[in-house]
Amino acid sequence: MREFTYHRAASIADLSPDATIIAGGTNLLDLMKLEVMAPPALVDITHLDLGGVEPEGEGLRIGALVRNSDLAAHPVIRRDYPVLSRALLAGASGQLRNMATTGGNLMQRTRCPYFYDRRMACNKRDPGAGCAAIGGVTRNHAILGASDHCIATYPGDMAVALMALDAVVEIDGPTPRRVPLADFHLLPGDTPHLETVLEPGEIITAVILPAPPGGQHRYRKVRDRASYAFALVSVAAVIATDGGRISHAALAFGGVATKPWRDPEVEALLKGSEPSDALFREAADILLRPARDWGENQFKIPLLRRALIATLRDATGMETAA
Repeated sequence: MREFTYHRAASIADLSPDATIIAGGTNLLDLMKLEVMAPPALVDITHLDLGGVEPEGEGLRIGALVRNSDLAAHPVIRRDYPVLSRALLAGASGQLRNMATTGGNLMQRTRCPYFYDRRMACNKRDPGAGCAAIGGVTRNHAILGASDHCIATYPGDMAVALMALDAVVEIDGPTPRRVPLADFHLLPGDTPHLETVLEPGEIITAVILPAPPGGQHRYRKVRDRASYAFALVSVAAVIATDGGRISHAALAFGGVATKPWRDPEVEALLKGSEPSDALFREAADILLRPARDWGENQFKIPLLRRALIATLRDATGMETAA
């Protein structure tokens, strides 16, 4: 780990554009130890007033410093937004959830081994260096949203659930703004080192949830072992039915794309339709139409298909009926 300065912020005004923010530090410190990231200055924001889960209109405002374990256990989250609670509990370990924060979770970086290995070419770590993953070991890499410059997956669970809930990210800085989570993370394109819309001097202050969507909430995570493993495929689903037809469908996917993934065309197909295996297969066809494998990760295409169909069958009651 390289030498750095440390400053504890007393207010958001203390944040300089060139400083790296630290809160829980569960991802950042690992990257600093490996010198994948070597920020010259850290600013600790843990003493700022960015905690709490409070009503916001008909929904909720979740402070950026709310710990993952506290958010997962919050009674309103468990009652009204259970897909979020389930996603949080599926991520990391209890010890990490006790430290990890809402804002930091959104900012976590890929676990691509080529990104972590400074001997390997990585456009995300060193723009213009190339992507050693392409042509390398690709089992855990993206099948959606990738480019010829980067095929690394976004690793988180929480953001996948938040995507299905139509969450909005509140940002403070020179010009305070709110950005839909769907637009917060960037596709790699030819600039994979640009991962979010945050500009220098900006900070996440909260995540806003709209009114509770009701319906059935599911979070299905397929991984190599039962705990403390990143998703090979995950599906967050909020599904409501009325009169034998799907009245609301919100789906988001993790482990398979370069950012938390959502496909409006899939949801449009489902809404107003009667649940059936044929419908769910068609939804999977649409979702996977742009999918591209890189060799060893080809298995993710049929795995995502099966996970989506199984989740939809469960959420619409077809699994029980069968």
